[in-house]
Amino acid sequence: MKKTPTKKAPAKATPVKAAPATPAKVTPAKKIPADESRTALVRRARRINRELAEVYPYAHPELDFENPFELLVATVLSAQTTDLRVNQTTPALFAKYPTPEDLAAANPEEVEEILRPTGFFRAKTKSVIGLSKALVDHFGGEVPGRLEDLVKLPGVGRKTAFVVLGNAFGRPGITVDTHFQRLVRRWKWTDETDPDKIEAVVGSLFPKSEWTDLSHHVIWHGRRICHARKPACGACPIAPLCPAYGEGETDPDKARKLLKYEKGGFPGQRLKPPQSYLDAGGRPAPPLGAA
Repeated sequence: MKKTPTKKAPAKATPVKAAPATPAKVTPAKKIPADESRTALVRRARRINRELAEVYPYAHPELDFENPFELLVATVLSAQTTDLRVNQTTPALFAKYPTPEDLAAANPEEVEEILRPTGFFRAKTKSVIGLSKALVDHFGGEVPGRLEDLVKLPGVGRKTAFVVLGNAFGRPGITVDTHFQRLVRRWKWTDETDPDKIEAVVGSLFPKSEWTDLSHHVIWHGRRICHARKPACGACPIAPLCPAYGEGETDPDKARKLLKYEKGGFPGQRLKPPQSYLDAGGRPAPPLGAA
């Protein structure tokens, strides 16, 4: 009886280790002339915004909200604290006081206890109860959709008003927070330091329809890459357009270690990101062009 020859198992291929990715080198900007023309400034500013739009295609307000009232209150609470801290605090607040009428009639001590984690909780309690009473007394319990009405509410300035107008009503506005102020001066869009003057100068560089998204792009970039003390210049996608390149770490590897938040534009800061920012599996959708 013939023996059936035994088939030898194919030899296992020796795994080849992939070479570590070499960080892309960032090209610094050409020196921006001190007498940069108005036309050149507008072109450079708009190109920066286009580049940031590709890096942060779904930049959005990082405060959780379901309606204009919740966004208004959350924005007031976000002063001197992080959006994440506010997002951890507002569910309990809105569960107990879901409407302006409820918050207007609230016991201040009970509200203070809820808002304690956000810091300056006594002043913030006074503001949110005060603005709720104003909404009930003067606007029928509804958040007004006009700048001139919003800024009359306790604790509400132009920055807060534009956050609400742009993201709850779809009305363009520029949000000049600390990140926005820092970056537009670094980019030499303006030398102004007064928020109202910054708003006017920067607004003149862009079509009004782009103001709200521009604000998101700049603020996201300031939180993630272009930090106040240690900007991650070596990981910055707009380095070739930035006259301040070199103020921070230029080595790509070291710069990447400085990145904050989700490090790539993923909307992980919001506890309840809108469905449009999630993939089919409920995970943050990757940036455009990502593998």
